[in-house]
Amino acid sequence: MRLHTDAFDEGGTIPVKYTCDGTNVSPPLKWTGAPGNVQAFALIVTDPDAQNFVHWAVANLPAVTHELQEGASGAEIGGVEATNGFGKPGWGGPCPPSGSHRYVFTVYALSAELDVGESPDAGAVQDALRGKEVAQAQLSATYARQH
Repeated sequence: MRLHTDAFDEGGTIPVKYTCDGTNVSPPLKWTGAPGNVQAFALIVTDPDAQNFVHWAVANLPAVTHELQEGASGAEIGGVEATNGFGKPGWGGPCPPSGSHRYVFTVYALSAELDVGESPDAGAVQDALRGKEVAQAQLSATYARQH
């Protein structure tokens, strides 16, 4: 599988508009090459430089979904948006307290939908993934606040 975005390059810098310093909208994402036996997708965005703080977790995106448009968080996307590390459901853009942080976007192809209920937290999504992943793809980028 491959995950990419038109908003920034792999290993590049996340534009301000997708962060707490901008309009904080979720970036557009597209994935290709999923196996044929996929029943659903999940997406998790973490900051490994902040103890894997979760910026976005989405469970049970339909198997026919292969992209999320810019600003998809908070809209009807067909999946369940979990509560992120900021304590709110949906996308919470990069907002590092100091220095440059890395952000890892991972899409998971799943053998079955995740049993997470209607308003899970990100940890529940991460736990439910175990044993259901058939493929995954990652994209990473960085962001540093301009103080």
